[in-house]
Amino acid sequence: MNIIVTQEHGHVSVAVIHLEGQLDGQNFQELIKKAREVYETGTRDILLDMSGLTYISSAGLVALHTISMLLRGESLPDMEHGWAALKSMDRTRDGGARQHVKLLNPRPEVQSVLEMVGFTEFFEAFTDLQKAVQSF
Repeated sequence: MNIIVTQEHGHVSVAVIHLEGQLDGQNFQELIKKAREVYETGTRDILLDMSGLTYISSAGLVALHTISMLLRGESLPDMEHGWAALKSMDRTRDGGARQHVKLLNPRPEVQSVLEMVGFTEFFEAFTDLQKAVQSF
């Protein structure tokens, strides 16, 4: 998977993380690491550009959830406990991952996975970059 970060400016500065390829158990920690690097620069809003993402596994879902926790200032789940990390998603329901992590152009095959596991309740998705950036 390729990960490229760019910056957009609306009401606030937004890091756009462009994903290309497959997000799975082989590379999900790379995405978390990149988001952590962005967070450490002071950026608190991330737009995940999924237009080039062709597949997302359960590990990829863990990455999305972990990034939302990071941006909310929560302690991160232990990646060694797999599904336990996803079970903590209910905590996100109240605080709203939507405020700091949003999705751009998820492909139909990725969108169907997000819908199947209920992530569309947590992550707002956009088809227009400018509208997405202005929503933060």
